[in-house]
Amino acid sequence: MRTLSRSIQDYIKAIFQIAVEGAASTTDIATALKVSPASVTNMLKKLDEMKLVRYESYKGVTLTHAGRNVALEIIRHHRLVELYLAEALGYKWDEVHDEAENLEHHISEDFEDRISKVLGDPQYDPHGSPIPTKDGRMPPTVHDRLSDANVDEVVVIKRVSDDDKTMLRFLTKHGIGLNTELRIVSREEPNGHVSVRHSNQVLHLDRAMADNIFVQR
Repeated sequence: MRTLSRSIQDYIKAIFQIAVEGAASTTDIATALKVSPASVTNMLKKLDEMKLVRYESYKGVTLTHAGRNVALEIIRHHRLVELYLAEALGYKWDEVHDEAENLEHHISEDFEDRISKVLGDPQYDPHGSPIPTKDGRMPPTVHDRLSDANVDEVVVIKRVSDDDKTMLRFLTKHGIGLNTELRIVSREEPNGHVSVRHSNQVLHLDRAMADNIFVQR
C-alpha cells in the first residue's frame, strides 16, 4: 500500500463502508469520523487530486479503483488483526476493534502475510465480517437482519456489527455468538423489538440490536 497518512486511510475506509451502493455524502462521512463537514470537504478535494476518489460538490463521493484497493487493504489489515487478537491472544470480541483500529495503520505487508498464514488464510473476522483476500476479493457474507425474521422462524447468527460493545457483551453474557441458533418468539410493532429463544431462555432485543445482528434464514 502506498504511504498514506492515518487520516487519509480513515477517510478512505469510511467512504468504502458508507458507500456500499452509490455515493457517500459529506454529512455521513462527517458523522462517521466525528469531524466537521468543512473538514470533510477539504479532505475530499485533496483525495480527488490524489485520484483516490471522485468528488463533486453536492453529489457525494465515490472511490476510484485505486481508492477501493487502498480501502480493501486497510480493511484486510483490520480484520486479520482482530482475528489474531482473538485467536492468539485471547481478546474478547468486544475488545478487538479498538486495538485493531490502531494497529491496522502500522503493520507491514510481511506481517500481514504472516498473520494470515498462521490463522490459515481465514475468510471471516471474530464478528463474521468478511476479510478481503490479498488480491482484493471479498468473501460472501449475509445481509439479512434479525429484525426482518418472522415469528417462529429459526435463524443462525452469521455476522454481528462490532460498533456496539454493550450489545456484544450482552450476547456473550447469554452465551450467544456466531453460528448460534435462535427462534423468533415474537415481534413488537411498530417499535421493532424482537424476542428470541435460545437455550431455554427468552431474550428481548430492541430494534437497534436486532438491526445489527445478521442471520442465515
